[in-house]
Amino acid sequence: MREAQRQVATFLDEADLHAPPAYRLIDLTAEVGEVAADAAKSSGYGADPEALSVSRDELGDVLFAALALADELDVDAEAALAESLAKYEARLDADGTAGSSE
Repeated sequence: MREAQRQVATFLDEADLHAPPAYRLIDLTAEVGEVAADAAKSSGYGADPEALSVSRDELGDVLFAALALADELDVDAEAALAESLAKYEARLDADGTAGSSE
């Protein structure tokens, strides 16, 4: 993941596309919304969950937006992911579910 984050950071530098974190968060939200819209349409708005389809291109946009946000916040995305995985593993060990009890 560090390599992917480095590639995004280099692209942002070379294309002079840096933006404030708030803008990056809005962009990430919009990209996730596009994935959700694809999923909703392809599954008949939930009527046929087996038909759910999401394009790789749209998922790539979500990943780009998330890594761009991490770059703008100076967050190591790989370390953040490792922390999240450890949190979910601890929850599974504690009560058998990865979900938050909050």
